Parts: sequence; structure tokens; C-alpha cells
Amino acid sequence: MDKIYISFYNSPIGYLKIFANDNGIFEIDYVSEINEDSTNCTYIEQCIFELDKYFNGKLKQFSIKLDIRGTNFQQKVWNSLLKIPYGQTMTYKQIAFDIGNEKASRAVGNANNKNKIPIIIPCHRVIGGNNAMVGYAGGVWRKEWLLNHEKKFIL
Repeated sequence: MDKIYISFYNSPIGYLKIFANDNGIFEIDYVSEINEDSTNCTYIEQCIFELDKYFNGKLKQFSIKLDIRGTNFQQKVWNSLLKIPYGQTMTYKQIAFDIGNEKASRAVGNANNKNKIPIIIPCHRVIGGNNAMVGYAGGVWRKEWLLNHEKKFIL
């Protein structure tokens, strides 16, 4: 059984609880408070370093090793999300088309919602067909904040 490491990061959009194991980062949650002691590891230290650079506008693509857990379909969707350029958006329908299943917009939305590694796997860059800010597990206000933040630093 893998050892699980947990740490917290105080971001501009609230505390992030970061989970890692010996294979990489496997979850990031939005939390309202720090409610336990941290257990750092190399992956968490690297993740915090990269999050700092991201929130300071100096990092546009994460390189931290991830331990992505989900169904084959979810992993296809999440890998597609990783290809969305910094500061840009795609619709659920465009993601469905990208993964070769253009009728799967709703399933793409469900997979997007199940993403356990927000910000790094940029589910905030997926919007509704009418450019609406729909659905974000961390709250639509965070989605809007992240998109606006990225737009400030596009070269």
C-alpha cells in the first residue's frame, strides 16, 4: 500500500489540499481550512513550487508527475484537457470531438467534473457551448478567476 503524503497550499483562491503518493500527485482539493499536519515529499514540494510560479504568472504548463486515476474514458478526457493552451478555452463539444466521440458532450462534462487534479489538469478551461461559465467543482467564481488570471499573462 502506498504511503500518502498531504500538504496545504494557500493560493489566491483559497487553501488547496494536495495529495501525493510515491507515484506523483493524485488529488488536489479546495478546502476552507488547514485541518491536519502536513507530510511533505518531493512531489508535493515540486507541486507547491509550480503552483507558486503559476499564480505569479511565471508558469504556463505544469511538469509535475501525476498519478491520474480514472476510467479509460475519463483519462482520455483529462489528457485532452492537458492540451488546452494556457489562457484559452474549449467547449465540452470540442473536447468530445477531440477524443473522437463528438456525441459525448455530456459524458465529457461528467468526466470533467470528476477531475481530481484541478488547475494542473485544467478543467477550468472548459466552458459551455454558448461561452457560459458552467460547472466547476471549486465554484464558478474560481473558474472565472483562473481564466482571468491566465488571460493577464498571455504573451
